[in-house]
Amino acid sequence: MMNGADIMVKCLQAEGVKHIFGYPGVAIAPFYDKVYESDIEAVLVRTEQSAAHAASGYTRGYNTELPGVCAVTSGPGATNLITGIATAYADSIPLICITGQVNSELLGSDVFQEADITGACESFVKYSYLVRSVEDIPRIFKEAFHVAITGRKGPVLIDVPIDIQQASVKSFKYPETVEMRTYKPTVKGNGAQLKKVIKELEKAKRPIICAGGGVLLSKGKYELLSFAEKNNIPVVTTMMGISVVPTDHPLCFGMVGNNGKVYANKAMNEADLIMMVGARVADRAISQPDLITRNKVMVHIDVDPAEIGKNAGPTIPLVGDVRHIFDELLTYDFESDYSAWIKELNDNKVALARKRNPNPEFVDPAGFISMLSHKMAKDAIYIADVGQNQIWSCDNVCIREGKFMTTGGMGTMGYSIPAAIGAKCRRPERQVVAVCGDGAFQMSMCELATARQHNIPIKVVVLTNGFLGMVREYQHFNYNDRYSVVRLDGNPDLEKLASAYDIPFVRVRNDAEASDAIDEFLREDSSYIMEAVIDPMDIVR
Repeated sequence: MMNGADIMVKCLQAEGVKHIFGYPGVAIAPFYDKVYESDIEAVLVRTEQSAAHAASGYTRGYNTELPGVCAVTSGPGATNLITGIATAYADSIPLICITGQVNSELLGSDVFQEADITGACESFVKYSYLVRSVEDIPRIFKEAFHVAITGRKGPVLIDVPIDIQQASVKSFKYPETVEMRTYKPTVKGNGAQLKKVIKELEKAKRPIICAGGGVLLSKGKYELLSFAEKNNIPVVTTMMGISVVPTDHPLCFGMVGNNGKVYANKAMNEADLIMMVGARVADRAISQPDLITRNKVMVHIDVDPAEIGKNAGPTIPLVGDVRHIFDELLTYDFESDYSAWIKELNDNKVALARKRNPNPEFVDPAGFISMLSHKMAKDAIYIADVGQNQIWSCDNVCIREGKFMTTGGMGTMGYSIPAAIGAKCRRPERQVVAVCGDGAFQMSMCELATARQHNIPIKVVVLTNGFLGMVREYQHFNYNDRYSVVRLDGNPDLEKLASAYDIPFVRVRNDAEASDAIDEFLREDSSYIMEAVIDPMDIVR
């Protein structure tokens, strides 16, 4: 005889799950008791939001075919998880989120630690289940994994009452296939639409590809780059699309958007054909979609038909998986000569490069991030948090064969450290560096204990300026330097904090100290914290 908790663990094992990130409690205790008997490693985070962020980093650290799994208890455990779920949902990251729940017969009675988590998460999950019968567990888990990783990817919630976890069953059989009559996402692009794209490219003089995070989610970066190289088409990216092409590639012209490269935005404005690929055309990337698409051909490629035309009307809508579509596009040959366009973009790249005048008494964050990322391993994983550190990272990071990860859609501070823990669990052979500001660092610094307890060696860079820098910068430009509730005067001494966690530490006070400190920071295999002290009044614009 087995119980529901046994079956839950066996379902996860059948899907190849090796790690779970979570925080236990009574309502999820039966499940964790069975995890204890299995070969799955349970990683104890210090707050539930971090469980979802770590699972997100785990998913993104390698590929999206095996979604990260997080499991927490009911009530406040489940509600604390919501921000992490919403963060994943906004960026289309597949997760399996398991929550314990009170006894089925008590649902709706407002008993201790009851929360309607399926209702509360309705806006932030791709699908959710409240398990009503122990016999349904295998089907539900099989469907959950299938839904999470197919079509437009996203988090799936499974809420399991404690009595269902404890209920007995005679046997277990995990389904081999999934039958969901109403769920059939489109993968292959329409042949007629593909031919239209080729015809427009033949006529175009100034085409450009704008690559979003959907390219990485589909694992289509190599197909897209091959197509761009074959036809000499320049590429810009959204924030979530950074690392689709190496940042030093001759066809890469940087990130677009209100915090992007001036020459990247100019390229979008002056193009006569835009291929928008795996991107939502959201406000931070394209602030005026109607203007940017005026008098030009707009090809919008996305696996989610709801995104096509939502913010900008495309000339050619193309629904399907990016990797499959570019596989098809690569089979077409057409005559084109975009060399004059490429030369114009390269001239703009030189003429419009952002010029900074950093304070020599502090570390220049732009130069520091450039130096750090160039010194990192070629296949390293760079994880940016949210705030000024994120924008400096996007603008200056060097990504070659590795990955760039951040939270774009939700912009959740405190993401980088738990995401780094998850990424390092998934890719222990790779160098993983989290970069955050002193504000974001304090939102998840408790996870240093998680890294230490489970021997997960991550590198953490803290850009310290004593402010919530991005908000201070906004107040500088919009409120005449009236700095309200943005000073971080109570910051801890990071050297003492690192010592408390028994983690090596180095502080960089100016650019002259940076190179040697970065070498020391990256040389060690263990966790390491590096603080770079930057000018409190520095701005990213």
